[in-house]
Amino acid sequence: MLKKVLIHTKRGIKFIVLFAIATFLIIGTIAFLYKPTYSVFINGEHVGYTEDRSNLQHKINEFIEKGDKDNKSVAFVQVQNLPEYKLCLLKKDIVTNDDEIFNKIKEEGTTYYRYYAIVDNLEEKVYVASFEEAEGIVNSLKEKDSSNIENISIIEKYETELKDLDTSEVAISKLYVEKPKVVQVAKKTNKYQSTGSVNTSLTTSSAKASLGITLIRPVSGIITSRFGAGSSLRRSSHTGLDIATSTGTPIVAAASGTVTFSGYKGSYGNMLVISHGNGVQTYYAHCSKLYVSAGTTVSQGQVVAAVGTTGNSTGPHLHLEVRLNGVAYNPQNYVY
Repeated sequence: MLKKVLIHTKRGIKFIVLFAIATFLIIGTIAFLYKPTYSVFINGEHVGYTEDRSNLQHKINEFIEKGDKDNKSVAFVQVQNLPEYKLCLLKKDIVTNDDEIFNKIKEEGTTYYRYYAIVDNLEEKVYVASFEEAEGIVNSLKEKDSSNIENISIIEKYETELKDLDTSEVAISKLYVEKPKVVQVAKKTNKYQSTGSVNTSLTTSSAKASLGITLIRPVSGIITSRFGAGSSLRRSSHTGLDIATSTGTPIVAAASGTVTFSGYKGSYGNMLVISHGNGVQTYYAHCSKLYVSAGTTVSQGQVVAAVGTTGNSTGPHLHLEVRLNGVAYNPQNYVY
């Protein structure tokens, strides 16, 4: 019994040894003829082999994140189909093609470029590579006091086509807008040279004195301020009567007489004074035009001036005064 067991054991050991030798020979043969590698597929299509899967994938990932290292404007690369790897045994005489696989990934990828547009009033004017460069251009425009600086802004752009980029100097020259020069224009004066003399005292009387003459209306219009009225525009009560009408309306002499003053007189603006004898005078103020000078004899109804808004005036009107011996009386006692 023991002898049979020893025989079977001996046979089993011999079998194991032979199996081990055969296995070693097979593995050795495979190791000699083949090498473990990865078969690479893109979108189901076999594109080659790589021995170093990690290195190839790292290279692809870096390309997706940064693009070509030589082009700093590349933001990233969009790749639709990443490679798939399957472990296999490859004959040692077959060469792997990592570079071809990588180039195929590059060809199928879509490159996105990052650049910065400088915008003037919502219109893209120039393009530069970096935000720092764009910010420097805007600061230069501020220093130069460019008139469009309030409309200038910076936009970060991502596009599949890279625009033509400008240098800072070129960008500034394209964007800078000089502020318009203020030209001092000589003001046209509507003041007339004064001739003759005039009494502008603030002495008034509410009585109705006899003038000894009949007056007619110098203009037709709307009475906007009556004799004796107060106003923020005056430092005393109103010495005359205001009749509003359009600028340029002819003013006629209320009675015949001689012009004793013609010209500009402070708050009265352009003014005429006609003396009618016996101390009686009529004043015509705030005129736009004066047609007669001091010393001229005029007849009742003759056009002597035009309505305006010169002097202390808020709108076109005639300021009419009636004076006797220098005292102002209410014109409405004699006319209107």
